[in-house]
Amino acid sequence: MSQTNVRHVLASFALLTVAALVATPTAADPDHSPPPGGVYTLKPGIFVAQGVSCGNPPKAAIRRYDGKGISSAHSRACIARILSKRRSGYGSLYTVSQSCIDAGAGPAKRVVAQQTIDIPDALHFTIRSEGRTAYRYCPIRELPAGLRATR
Repeated sequence: MSQTNVRHVLASFALLTVAALVATPTAADPDHSPPPGGVYTLKPGIFVAQGVSCGNPPKAAIRRYDGKGISSAHSRACIARILSKRRSGYGSLYTVSQSCIDAGAGPAKRVVAQQTIDIPDALHFTIRSEGRTAYRYCPIRELPAGLRATR
C-alpha cells in the first residue's frame, strides 16, 4: 500500500472516530452538575418519589438536595445535623436533626424536625420518618424547564 493510501485510510478513520464521539449521548448531553457530597453522599439536585416521572412531577413528590439538607416545595434553606450514622444493608442510615425555613418562598419561621434517612447510593434515598418514602435523582435533561432553571 502506498504512503498516500495509508494517509487517506488514517484520515478517514480519524474522521469516523470524531463523528462517533460527537454522536454519543454523553458528548451531546454532558452532566455538568456537582458530584455527590455534602452532609449526605448524595448527588446535589432534584429527586422525585419513586414511580413519578422526572418530566412532570407534582410538587409534593419533589425533594431538593443542596449538600446541606433535603428540602421540599414547602421548605427551603434546610440544614441537616447528623445525630448518628450507621451502615444499613448496602448504604448508610442517618438520624438527623434538620432545620428548615417553613415556606417555599417569603418570610417564615425556621422549624426543626428529626428525620431518619436511608441512603443506599448517591442517586437514591428513603425518608423513613415520612412513611418510608423513596426518592430517586433526576438528571437535569429530564426535568421540566421550571425545575431546570431553579437548580
